[in-house]
Amino acid sequence: MPWRVPPDARAAGVQPDPYRVWLSEVMLQQTTVAAVRSYFERFTARWPKVGDLAAAEDADVMAEWAGLGYYARARNLLKCARAVATDHAGRFPDTEAGLRALPGVGPYTAAAVASIAFDRPATVIDGNVDRVITRLRRIETPLPTAKPLIALEAARLTPAARPGDYAQAIMDLGATICTPRNPVCALCPWSPHCAGHAAGDAATFPRKATKPEKPQREGDIWITLRPTDGAVLLEERPAKGLLGGMAGFPTSGWDGSDLPPPLTADWQQAGLVRHTFTHFHLTLRVWLATSAGNPTRGQFVPRSRFAADTLPTVMRKAWDAAAKTASLRAVE
Repeated sequence: MPWRVPPDARAAGVQPDPYRVWLSEVMLQQTTVAAVRSYFERFTARWPKVGDLAAAEDADVMAEWAGLGYYARARNLLKCARAVATDHAGRFPDTEAGLRALPGVGPYTAAAVASIAFDRPATVIDGNVDRVITRLRRIETPLPTAKPLIALEAARLTPAARPGDYAQAIMDLGATICTPRNPVCALCPWSPHCAGHAAGDAATFPRKATKPEKPQREGDIWITLRPTDGAVLLEERPAKGLLGGMAGFPTSGWDGSDLPPPLTADWQQAGLVRHTFTHFHLTLRVWLATSAGNPTRGQFVPRSRFAADTLPTVMRKAWDAAAKTASLRAVE
């Protein structure tokens, strides 16, 4: 993992960069290591220090983030970087409490940065730690009700010596050995002390409350091409809410809005796209038109500056659906 400082390097005096630790932890929330690696490398190549990120244009950061999802994290990333640059002279606070005071930094991120970057004995709890602790102590209470009990047990195990290495080790234990299905108990250093292993039912933990079925939403998305040069109509979404601050095609109906098409045109349906957000499933009707009219919202972006892969995933799906139609291929 490019953000890690191995224990041997740390023993030789190499200190973790708090900026890289913080950036990786924000990216890794609700996302896999495999998905994050390339994003992290691009971000740190383009903005190697927190001051560089603080000075970046919002649109550039949101474009680089596209595809990672949960876009509020990207907005909070910028707010936090700017707070560190402006209020802390470019240095991250070195305590859990100080980190918690930064914009967008919650208990998990504060504990992770405090322990990994500054070797503070903070208790780091993520999904992997939840799994390890509930199996180790055989906690029958289902999640999320069990969270306080897990936190208590995790705090008892957090050592004063090398807490940063311990935090990474227990998360790695959950990610590689104490896995959700088929845990490899024979390789686990804690198996002699694990109540779940002793009972033979470790794989059944953590217990989880039944999740309600996700609701269905639907709406419309309009893709407009200017016939003279193929420019694409895009708008910037409101800063707050789903896909906040991101550029995309005009939409309506799925996010609480009830808006007409962005201009008068001969709209042709170009299919349906389906996408799942955290709390609901979405179906969008894709509409395509060519028009040189004046839009009521958004603006035409020259084709030379348009890159579909910088759009949020649901917008890319709509573009791909439209790309299968003859009218879009004719403009291209």
